[in-house]
Amino acid sequence: MADAGIALDDIRDAFTTGTVSAGADSGEGIAGILERLEETLAEQEAEARRQRTAVQRMRAEGSRMGLLSDFVTARLKSLPEGSLRQADLDSLLVTERIFGPLGAAVQATRFVVLATHPTLREEADRIDDAEEALDDSVAVDDPRVAQVAVERHAFESALQAVIEESGLGEDDDALFDAWDTLHPATAGDGEGEGEADLGSGRREADSMSVFEATGKMPYDFSPARLRCMELAEELSAQDLPAT
Repeated sequence: MADAGIALDDIRDAFTTGTVSAGADSGEGIAGILERLEETLAEQEAEARRQRTAVQRMRAEGSRMGLLSDFVTARLKSLPEGSLRQADLDSLLVTERIFGPLGAAVQATRFVVLATHPTLREEADRIDDAEEALDDSVAVDDPRVAQVAVERHAFESALQAVIEESGLGEDDDALFDAWDTLHPATAGDGEGEGEADLGSGRREADSMSVFEATGKMPYDFSPARLRCMELAEELSAQDLPAT
């Protein structure tokens, strides 16, 4: 088997596993060993295929962009080269890892707008800086916490208005439809629960917004900043129509 190019470690593991349940010299034992070895090689082949696909995407899209799935990068094709910030790509990578490709594709809408609207980008940077200033030295009941929450809420409302006016909101709906077509069973089973929530909820009042989802990511925020995010979410909830 070594002459066939099979790694000695894989051969050793297969024999170790096979001899537990059957004698290595018996026909049944050898068949079990070869079956286990074939399974190991198949797993390695699948992993190598995934790695090769990732490398091909990285070559085609750029090192960071290629780490995102095609479902996400398709959302960014219309952007001029270099208009997407490195931090935006990093956020998309984190979102895709936690919420799946659908969550990252929806979040990409936000970065498309910011990349094409300098005024909104400038305001986003200002509010981000204000939120970062709410460190551990700031009390949760400090007036600045509520003030930044109001500013964040106003910005998110303005951003959402641009998304809807530009037609990107309809594009998001098309994303959900495309995802449902590619993954028809996702919303009906327990797997991919985060992606199912994003898909089944659409833009209804009880669905999780990208801003709310960001708040659920495992960042090490100060109590003041967490309180600010809570207040901003409460303000957003007040804007929802009564049911």
